[in-house]
Amino acid sequence: MAPTVHGLKLSALLAICQVIDKALHLESALDGVLGILSEQLSMQRATVSLYDPETGHLSINASYGLTREEKQRGVYRLDEGVTGRIFQTGEPYFVPDIDKEPLFLDKTGSRKIRRGMISFIGVPIVLHGEPIGVLNVDRLFEDEIAFEEDVDFLKVVATLIAQFISLNEKIMEREAVIKRENTSLKYQISKNTKGPYIVGQSTPMVEVQRQIEKVSPTRATVLLLGESGVGKTLIARIIHELSDRQGHPFIKVNCASIPANLLESELFGHEKGAFTGATGTRPGRFEEADKGTLFLDEIGELPMALQAKLLRVIQDKELERLGSNRTRHIDVRILAATNRDLGDLVEHGQFRLDLYYRLNVFPIRVPSLRERKEDITGLLNHFLSEVAENYGRHIHFTPTALDALIRYDWPGNVREMQNLIERLVIMSDSERVSLEFLKSYLAPGQTTVIHEVLHANGEPGHCTSLKEVERNEVMAALERSGWVQYKAAEALGLSARQMGYRVKRYGLESMIAEGHARLRRIR
Repeated sequence: MAPTVHGLKLSALLAICQVIDKALHLESALDGVLGILSEQLSMQRATVSLYDPETGHLSINASYGLTREEKQRGVYRLDEGVTGRIFQTGEPYFVPDIDKEPLFLDKTGSRKIRRGMISFIGVPIVLHGEPIGVLNVDRLFEDEIAFEEDVDFLKVVATLIAQFISLNEKIMEREAVIKRENTSLKYQISKNTKGPYIVGQSTPMVEVQRQIEKVSPTRATVLLLGESGVGKTLIARIIHELSDRQGHPFIKVNCASIPANLLESELFGHEKGAFTGATGTRPGRFEEADKGTLFLDEIGELPMALQAKLLRVIQDKELERLGSNRTRHIDVRILAATNRDLGDLVEHGQFRLDLYYRLNVFPIRVPSLRERKEDITGLLNHFLSEVAENYGRHIHFTPTALDALIRYDWPGNVREMQNLIERLVIMSDSERVSLEFLKSYLAPGQTTVIHEVLHANGEPGHCTSLKEVERNEVMAALERSGWVQYKAAEALGLSARQMGYRVKRYGLESMIAEGHARLRRIR
């Protein structure tokens, strides 16, 4: 028995959903959808025309049954023809006989044969209540055609297309961020060699990079401030590599991890017999770092008894080993780091004021990861690449899992992210990491974030935080590019069309005009 019209449409709808679910690229997905309409439902010369904010026109982005030349001719002003009318009104339009419809322009020139035998149906493609394009199809003209059913069916298809376009844009945006941060954010740490680098192009991290470049060539003592796990050790190493001490030792001492009774010997060294267990002579970390850099991590945990001796070494650049009266001169640059408020420790008598002033010559505050969420995707990609190389495994996150990671506050900062990625690549049996699998590895206090993502399901406001991140990133790129859109687009890895769309979406036209005006005044 031949399938009914309803059965054919249901079958076609299922096929369309499968195409969209499996497709990775917008154009191939739309071509597949339009092919199904033509082959299964005889809806010929199907086209999807999308609004281009850069030109202000509608142009055919995907088609089935049109030649390349016919497709290229399909460009419409918003006040032009049936396609323009559908876009402007946001309402479907049905033409029983295109030969008798003055609004029907046939700009593609694809209907010159059998022109009087064709009907036309067009429906708007709507996203978040606003039209973004038009879906058009041709039907063989029949008096008894139930065009209302066709219109209702095409409205469903247009809704699916709109959702896929929205998802595709998010994927493209994330891919662009990852690509940009992988290729253009690699930090050049020396004139001739490459070493450690900062992944991140957020405003706070750009400022950190600027400060690093300023202080690295000097001999100034640097105090790195910030929460645990933000990357203070990495920044200390970059400062060393960018200085004229590059090629000499970089020695790290964690003042919190060494017992107080051993820390003095660790720092300043000892002679044989200086204390019980000192069976030989051992130079301290200061001597090991001679002509190089000594990085004192967690300096706020340094015992008061050692603070005076450290102050003398910094001031006079000389020391004596435990059990020795011989003074040794050293040439060491001091970098220090803490996650504590040294000023508060000074007020409570737990840290020497004179040592604080010696260390606080050039303070750099390293922001927490929750303060620079726009860097999260780039950092994730960086660590995914690292584990892929170390473990020979590639994993990726589903969109909801990635959304949760962007919303997540990262209490352990970058170190937590690095450890998380390594655990996931070890524990995951699949290359695809879902939110369900991910959530057990996140901090218990972040369950609200997971519930938000799980229950959002594409509702309005679902990506508010992502939109804020994107808007800030676009604004920052425009400012860095002198408010020139095409330069900002290149920096973000976007096309001019995509950049124009974002400028309009976030209402940045006035800011661009103000930026140009400020530049003219400066010049």
